[in-house]
Amino acid sequence: MEDSNPELETFRKQWQEEVTRRSNVTQAYPPTQAAGPSNVPQRAPRTKHVHENIKTGDEDIVEPQTLHFDGPSGAVGAGEDEFYPYGKKKSNSEPQSALEHYEKAVEREGQGSLGDSLDLYRKAFRLDDQVDRKYKNKHFPPSAFPPKPTNTNPSNASATVPNTAHHSPDGPPQTIKQLIESFSDLSIEPSPPEIEGTPAPPCPIADVPDEILLQIFKEVAIRDVADLARITQVCKRMAYLVATGEQIWKRICLGSEFGFEAMHYQWQTEVTGELLEIEPQLLLPLEDSGEESIPSMPLSNDAITHSLLQSAYSSSWKQMFRLRPRIRFNGCYISTVNYIRPGQASPSAVAWNSPVHIVTYYRYLRFYRDGTLISLLTTTEPSEVVHHLTKELLEYHRKNQSSHLPSSVMSDARRGRWRLSSINDSPSPDVDTEPSSKVGGSEGTLYVETEGVHEKYFYRMELKMTSAGKTVKNNKLTWNGFWNYNRLTDDWGEFTLRNDKAFFWSRVKSYGMGA
Repeated sequence: MEDSNPELETFRKQWQEEVTRRSNVTQAYPPTQAAGPSNVPQRAPRTKHVHENIKTGDEDIVEPQTLHFDGPSGAVGAGEDEFYPYGKKKSNSEPQSALEHYEKAVEREGQGSLGDSLDLYRKAFRLDDQVDRKYKNKHFPPSAFPPKPTNTNPSNASATVPNTAHHSPDGPPQTIKQLIESFSDLSIEPSPPEIEGTPAPPCPIADVPDEILLQIFKEVAIRDVADLARITQVCKRMAYLVATGEQIWKRICLGSEFGFEAMHYQWQTEVTGELLEIEPQLLLPLEDSGEESIPSMPLSNDAITHSLLQSAYSSSWKQMFRLRPRIRFNGCYISTVNYIRPGQASPSAVAWNSPVHIVTYYRYLRFYRDGTLISLLTTTEPSEVVHHLTKELLEYHRKNQSSHLPSSVMSDARRGRWRLSSINDSPSPDVDTEPSSKVGGSEGTLYVETEGVHEKYFYRMELKMTSAGKTVKNNKLTWNGFWNYNRLTDDWGEFTLRNDKAFFWSRVKSYGMGA
């Protein structure tokens, strides 16, 4: 035992010296090794924040209110992939942060669901009372707006100092017409070579004469007028040809695809859809003599179009197509109505105030080329309705009221007819019989008659065609009046328009060019 004790003591001394040496090295240098583990929990929130940005990146696109329903009916996820009220897809994940709640609330408010948006706004402000400022800084940063011009001639300067605020070396800005005319001498340029130093790829369309290009553009416009806007974005030469090619716009205006040949200025059918028998005009005797007067024949659509081209649209077919009121058949018109209704508090609840209900419902109008239409009043959202607005489903659900199919919302749809006002219209001599025919001789008014809730009633709407923005014209229908007619008593009654809102046109790709 005594021989082993010196070895044990030697081992203990070596071990203590090694521990002491290691502790001295740790104290002499900064704790770089210890900083590693401490950085790990700091990076985790950053990684989570990056994922949050990736998740919300798709949800920050804001566009005007005009909607687009692009996709076939019945497709998987059709309701989520085709209805973008603010130009974005719906996110399946639930919002987590205050900013996500606020963005979701803005999305629901744009759809018209004020109840859901109000709840999301409340949750967002509970999580962060400054969330509105964060939303503004994220979507509308100050750098996105041009700076205000400084006053180059301050008020305290001498009157002899010239004001150079409106003088620039480039001169005044060009108008659209001048800008288009500056493209007249340009040609279609081929795309640059993919590799520098190699020959450019061929561009066969650059050698096509303008006459053939105009014919090609005309055929494109007949299939979809919206494609003309895409053609103008290809190059400046094509933009010039489309803007100045009056033969393209003349074909569009006089055609039945998107032009005024498909417009109806007289009733074509009954309210139920049967063809209307137009009786020949009778010869009426003159008051002063016994001779028969020859009734004035109404002008045809082409005659009205050519007369308005000279008088109202400065002989420009393009201006006529943009500004003259017309019905669109490749979509539907939707009116979103919200109103507040007072509720009743629960007898067992103790509260200072009473609950309030936010009610949302929608009106739909789909027009057909034969002069008929479908009218629907429902609380179902547009993404679940627009692809079912067809005559086939309307007739099917009129016979099968107890159907549980997704298209069962069409059981409340009503048949109807439509026509536009014209310069051929004349004021009705009996105002009580035709409440909406007080003034005639002008365009821009839309008359709609639909079935009522009972066979003895039918409804009449008078709508004014207006524009919702500066670029797109005649895509909005505002209310002028709404009446009901009792067939048994021959009485007209007027509905109040306290809550009803304007209709906005929304394109539905599954409609094609319109039936």
